[in-house]
Amino acid sequence: QAKLLRGRLFSDSTDNTKPKVVIINKKLADLYFPGQDPIGQRFGNNDLAPNSLKEIIGVVDNIRQGSLDSETWPAAFYPIYQDEDHYFALIVRTSQSPGSILPTLVSTINSIDPGIGTADPITMEDRMHQSPTAYLHRSSAWVVGGFAALALLLGVVGLYGVIAYSVSQRTREIGVRMALGAPRSSVYRLVLREAGWLTAAGIILGLVSSIAAATVMRKLLFGTAAWDIPTLAAVAIVLGASAMLACYLPARRAAGVNPVDALRAD
Repeated sequence: QAKLLRGRLFSDSTDNTKPKVVIINKKLADLYFPGQDPIGQRFGNNDLAPNSLKEIIGVVDNIRQGSLDSETWPAAFYPIYQDEDHYFALIVRTSQSPGSILPTLVSTINSIDPGIGTADPITMEDRMHQSPTAYLHRSSAWVVGGFAALALLLGVVGLYGVIAYSVSQRTREIGVRMALGAPRSSVYRLVLREAGWLTAAGIILGLVSSIAAATVMRKLLFGTAAWDIPTLAAVAIVLGASAMLACYLPARRAAGVNPVDALRAD
């Protein structure tokens, strides 16, 4: 149910024996009644025929009624007992599995009035997943996600190669350190500290770039801000953990160097 911002909602007694009323959303109020109180105002069809005039009794918050990538539309809501349409959509909120109660809902409606026909019972999740807009964006998300996974793999392999090459170039240095009594833990710290700086620099640069890209592509984001801190933090943690795991093998190899062999290697 949309949140009531001003005025009142319809009552069960609002029928054709009462004056015609309407509730509008905030978008319509801001567009056609800027700086005014729309409650009590009246509007109708293009020729303002007397039988088309309706009084605004409430303003509700905006809800998305069109496609996911469209702007919020100005909307007006009419009481069902004053509406000339012969059909309506029934939306039910439940704490149970939505799909399991669909047959029960259909049978309940038919038991109330056998003359009421029902069509296309579907859960809201399925309705959104089957929409063309959601399909297109979901497909794009899978493609982008695949490239992101490939980029993560290439980044981890690349970082492993850089650290492994650095360790091989510093074999004599590591051997000298260990010959002078340096513990293996200090060698781990030496290698992982170098990898940590590279990882931190990459994550910071990536966060800045992702925020900039998300700001440009914010129209493709639904219910997610460009500054989505939990998502950015989760990605940074995954990248950091993957990078440090990739650097563990070179660090372990460096810590296992025999000082005598390392000194002979030169």
